[in-house]
This record gives sequence, C-alpha cells and structure tokens, in this order.
Amino acid sequence: MTNIKAIPRRIITGTKNGKSYIAEDQIVTNVSEHFKGLIISDVWQTSKMPATFEQEKPIENFAIPSVIKNGTYFRYVQIPPDEQLGIEAPEGQPHPLIHQTKSLDYIIILSGEIYLITDTDETLLQAGDIVIQTGTNHAWSNRSKENCIQLAVLIDAE
Repeated sequence: MTNIKAIPRRIITGTKNGKSYIAEDQIVTNVSEHFKGLIISDVWQTSKMPATFEQEKPIENFAIPSVIKNGTYFRYVQIPPDEQLGIEAPEGQPHPLIHQTKSLDYIIILSGEIYLITDTDETLLQAGDIVIQTGTNHAWSNRSKENCIQLAVLIDAE
C-alpha cells in the first residue's frame, strides 16, 4: 500500500495569454491540529455559486466546518485512532464528537477505515468508500490502530 502524506501537495492551474499553466505547486500551508493527531487542511474554498476562477481567499481551519453562504470548500482530514484522541463513546449515549453542518458533503475515504455514526446507527467505511452527508447529525470513530484519511467537498445547503 502506498503511503499517503499527512499534509498534501496542492497544484493550482490558471490561464495566461490563452494558454493553461501551473500557477502554484507546493505543500499545503493551511494546516491545523485541533486535537493530537487530527490533521485538517481546508485546501480551497469558494464564496459564491456559480464558482468563479478568482484568486483564493484563505480560510481558517476549524475542527467543525462552517461553509460560507453560497460557497464550498475542499477539506483534507487525517483522523487518528480514537484511543490516541482520548475519545470514549459509552454504549447508549451520543458519540462525544457528534455534530451537524449546514452543508451537502461528498466524502471519500482514501486510506484506513472509520465508522460513520448517526443518531440511530453506524457503518464501517474503508478506503474507496464514498459518503453523501446530507446535513444530518454524524460523527467519525476510528477504532483501528491506523490513521484514516478522507477528502471532503462541502457545499452550502438549505
């Protein structure tokens, strides 16, 4: 299995004189660690629909995302095992990290495995699985010994 970087490289294209080119090629700098081992990078965001090709306006990373009205953002997340985060979820009680975002999220699991938990059930996700998160209460629980890496596109929703 190929090792996936904790902090990704980001390439941005552009157009100059009618020709496409690589405008930026570097390691992402907008990275935070809100909890030990939980690496979050909000790689790109837009602030209106339809999106434009305007220059990026960097946004601050938050553990729980808040999408800009009529906007989107592209998020890279490395989630360590629950035991590394010190998370315990007693049976019959809501998961301590359950949350809800006002967004439609497209999420793909790149590596590792993780449980998606809702108010009433849960399912194990593995590399290659895709989640369509429709603004519902949810939490992530990594019960394995390895990090889980996911990519998410969050779209403002009503």
